[in-house]
Amino acid sequence: MKNGVFLSRTESSALRGIAILGIILHNYCHFLGFAVKENEYKFDPSRPMQFLDKLFSLDSDLFIHFFSFLGHYGVPIFLFISGYGLVKKYEAQPKPKGGAHPQPLPKGGEILHSIPEQSSPTRCLSLFTLHFVKYHFLKLFRLMVIGYLVFIGIYLLRHSDGAQVYSWDRVLAQLTMTINFFYFDPDHIIKPGPYWYFGLMLQLYILYILVIHRWRSNWLLAALAIGSVALECCFVDSPDWLNYIRYNFIGALLPFCMGIWIARGEEPLSNSSPPSYSPEGERLIPLLKASPRGGWWGFLLRDIGWVLISALFVLFGSLSFWTWLFVPVSVVTGAIATVKLVSRLCISLPSGGLGVGSWFGSISAMLFVMHPIARELIISHYRRIDIYGGIFIYLLSSVALAMLLKWILQFIPKPKS
Repeated sequence: MKNGVFLSRTESSALRGIAILGIILHNYCHFLGFAVKENEYKFDPSRPMQFLDKLFSLDSDLFIHFFSFLGHYGVPIFLFISGYGLVKKYEAQPKPKGGAHPQPLPKGGEILHSIPEQSSPTRCLSLFTLHFVKYHFLKLFRLMVIGYLVFIGIYLLRHSDGAQVYSWDRVLAQLTMTINFFYFDPDHIIKPGPYWYFGLMLQLYILYILVIHRWRSNWLLAALAIGSVALECCFVDSPDWLNYIRYNFIGALLPFCMGIWIARGEEPLSNSSPPSYSPEGERLIPLLKASPRGGWWGFLLRDIGWVLISALFVLFGSLSFWTWLFVPVSVVTGAIATVKLVSRLCISLPSGGLGVGSWFGSISAMLFVMHPIARELIISHYRRIDIYGGIFIYLLSSVALAMLLKWILQFIPKPKS
C-alpha cells in the first residue's frame, strides 16, 4: 500500500541533525566516569536500571546520563536514512517483471556511458555493481581520511602508546574500512571510535547492490531483518560474538531495511503531483487530503501518540535483552514522529520550525568526522571541573572543525557518480 510522500528533504535533514547531535554528545558524555554507560554492542541489565533510577530521581546530571545511555541511537537513525536515500537515488524506475534488474537504474546509470550499447545485460549490471562499490568507497574515504589522519597525529603527540594503538596494520584496516570486519575484538582495536561506522556502511552498500537492489521484495527485506535479530538471539550467552555482530552489517539490518521498505512504499510523484516541499526545500506543505479522521488535529494526535509510545518502548524495552534488540526501531519511529510533530506545529515558520535541526543535518557528515578531534583536545581538561562548560566548548569546536572540513573538501575532487 502506497503511503504518499513520507519524508521531505527538510525533514530528512532534520533527522540527520537529531542523529548527529545524539552521537557527538554521547561520544563525549560516556567518557565521563560518573555517567550511566550505554548498551550498544553488549547487553548489561544493570545499566537500564541505573538510567531509570537517574531519570525518576531527576538527577542533577540527567542531561549527561541521557546522552551517555541513549545518544548512540543516532546510529540507527543514520542507518534508516541511508536505506531510505538509496531507494530514492537508485530505484526511481518501476521494477521490471522477472526479479533481477537487467539494466542499471537511471540515477547512477550515467556512469555506464562508455559501455558499448551491444553489451550484455549481465556485463552491464556487473560493471554498474563495480562502479557502485568504487564510488561509495571513494565517497566515504574522501570524507574520512582527513579527520582520521589528523586525529592520529594529535594522539601521537599526546600519548606514549601511539605506536601500539595505531600500528600499521590497524591504520591500513581503517583506511580500507575493513577494521571492524577483520578484527574480532573491535572495542580494543577501533580508535578513536566513530570511524568504525565507515566500514559498516561499506558493508551495507555492498549488500544493497548485490542482493537488495537486484531482488526488490518485501519478503527479502523481512527475511534479512528477522534473520539478523535471530542471529543476535543465538549469541545471547556469547557477548563477545554479539559484540562482533553488532559492529558489522548483521547488527544494522533492522533500521537499514526499515528505511528501504518505507521508501519503496511511497507513491512516486508524477509531473502533475504537488511536491511535498517547495523547490527550495524550505516550506513544508501538509498533505491534508491524506489526513486521518480529524484532519490536522488527527495528524497532530497521531504524531504525539507515536512519540509517547516510542519513548516508552525505548525506556522499558531497554530492560530486557529480547526487547532491547528492537529498541532501534522505536528510536527511528520516535525521531520521525518528533520531526513531523514539530513541522506541523510550526508550519508557518521558515523550514517548518526545523531550521536548526536541518542545518546540523547539512553538516552531519563533517561533524561525524571531526568531533573525535575536538573531544581528544577538550575532554581531558574539563572532565572533572566545569563539565558543562566543557560540553559547550566541545560542541562549538566540533562545529568549527566541521565547517573547516567542509571548506577543505571543496578542493578535493568528488568521485564521479
